[in-house]
Amino acid sequence: MNRAWAVFKAHPYISNVLGYTTLFASADLIQQSVLGGKPDAGSTAEESAGIDWCQTARVATVGFCFHANFNYHWLKGLERMLPGGGVKAVTGKVVVDQLIAAPLTISAFYIGLSLLENKDDPLEDWRQKFWTSYKAGVAFWSTMQAVNFALVPPVARTTFLGGIALAFTIFLCHLRKQPNHKLE
Repeated sequence: MNRAWAVFKAHPYISNVLGYTTLFASADLIQQSVLGGKPDAGSTAEESAGIDWCQTARVATVGFCFHANFNYHWLKGLERMLPGGGVKAVTGKVVVDQLIAAPLTISAFYIGLSLLENKDDPLEDWRQKFWTSYKAGVAFWSTMQAVNFALVPPVARTTFLGGIALAFTIFLCHLRKQPNHKLE
C-alpha cells in the first residue's frame, strides 16, 4: 500500500485523471447493469440485451476529456485561492465549487454526451434536466466536498472526488435515460 501511495504522490496528475475517468465510466456500467438503463428509442438489439459499450465509451470520453482534467486543475486552484482545512476555508471552497464548478460540470456532462451522440439538438437534455441535476447536486456535493476539503490531502482530492462522483454520475446517467418532457 505504501508503494502505491508513493507512485500516486510521484505522479498525481496521471493518477488522479486515470482514477477519476475509471470511476466515471464505471458509473455508467453500474447504471446500465443495476438500474437497467432504459435503452433509447434508437438502440440496437444488442444494446437492449446488455451493456451499451459505446455509451460507456462516450461517458469515459467526457470523463477523461473534461471532468477529470477540469476537476484536477479546479481543486488545485481552489486550494491556492482558499488554502487550508478550517471551517472558513472549507465553507468558502464548497460555496465557490457549487456556484462555478457544479453548473460547468453538469453542463459538460449533458452537452458533451449529446455532441458525441450527434444529436440534432445537443442542448435538449441540458435544457430538460439541468435544474433537476443541479438541485440534487447541491444537496449531495455540498456535503461530499466539505469532507473532501476537510479530510482528504490535496494530492488525492480528484480521485476521492471520482469515488463520490461515481454515485452522482449513476444518478446523472439514469436521469439522462429518462424521456424528455416538453417544458410548460
